[in-house]
Amino acid sequence: MTITTDTGAGFQSAGLLDRERIVAQPGFNRWLVPPAALAIHLCIGMAYGFSVFWLPLSNALGAATPDTCKSMSLFSALFTTTCNWRVADLGWIYTLFFVLLGSSAAIWGGWLERAGPRKAGVVSAICWCGGIAIAALGVMSHQLWLMWLGAGVIGGIGLGLGYISPVSTLIKWFPDRRGMATGMAIMGFGGGAMIGSPLANILMNNFKTPDSVGVWQTFLVMAAIYFVFMIGGAFGYRIPPLGWRPEGWAPAPSAKPAMITPHHVHLRDAHKTAQFWLIWAVLCLNVSAGIGVIGMASPMLQEIFGGRLIGQPDLAFTALSPEQKAAIAAIAAGFAGLLSLFNIGGRFFWASLSDKIGRKNTYYTFFILGIVLFGLIGMGWAV
Repeated sequence: MTITTDTGAGFQSAGLLDRERIVAQPGFNRWLVPPAALAIHLCIGMAYGFSVFWLPLSNALGAATPDTCKSMSLFSALFTTTCNWRVADLGWIYTLFFVLLGSSAAIWGGWLERAGPRKAGVVSAICWCGGIAIAALGVMSHQLWLMWLGAGVIGGIGLGLGYISPVSTLIKWFPDRRGMATGMAIMGFGGGAMIGSPLANILMNNFKTPDSVGVWQTFLVMAAIYFVFMIGGAFGYRIPPLGWRPEGWAPAPSAKPAMITPHHVHLRDAHKTAQFWLIWAVLCLNVSAGIGVIGMASPMLQEIFGGRLIGQPDLAFTALSPEQKAAIAAIAAGFAGLLSLFNIGGRFFWASLSDKIGRKNTYYTFFILGIVLFGLIGMGWAV
């Protein structure tokens, strides 16, 4: 059996996950690829919604904890079985998510291009869902280091591979609308918490007992659901044949814009240029601000606003009853979902707009709006 492209080149029988196996046949509709990308990104996008777990996990052993727990070191927190975890200690999982996302994307990005998006998608599903399952074991045994390793490290590697595989694939299918293609690829990542946060809150309330906050059960159920959808998305990937172009489209003639160099810089040499590190710094600063807010969205809303969320402005968070805390937890999960809704819309809107106004002007707009909006957040807290 051979698989051929329109160039007439033949391949030996390809493995189920091999790149050669997913080369699209003539007449393939490129609009079938975005749903496959969304299936993966909506699953790994739950990384943005993990803040809904912080407060339940910080009370996993109940309200009564020894006084010595209040002054334990971070190292002690990793191995304690008698002290509740602090939200700040749990928040390191979120940090590991995005450190490993960027690192794994950089390390294995070249491998993805050679192996193809299907194989990368399957590995991503195994790492992301397997990492969450390992984190469930960490909750069951009350070992924070196991949660860091599972969700943070292994899950973070899955995030990186799952993040870049749709981007790489859709850009190949939409060279005529690269900004829109990138927006379609990453909009699901921004929207993952819109579905995952309310689902996690529902599952935790369903599994919660006097002896359990219901988190480890929720982890296992969500890992199983995500695995099914991510594998489905990975097997839905197709890549265009070599030299393929959209019908009726041709690259615009070179006008030598001021921002585009006529010289080619190979991937292995890019990090040696000043431009690479300047772009990296801009992206890092821009992303860190938003991720910092999203990562603590749920506990931040609950602890800062407390009873005001349920019409009891005189009640601080610590004075709320368990029923009242459950009510504001549901509100906070909805808030995380709302953030996710605008995250998904903003990714597609700004990425598509950048095709019209240019990438540089888009970044100018980001920074100006960011300064204004983050200032308004501070004013809102003060009020």
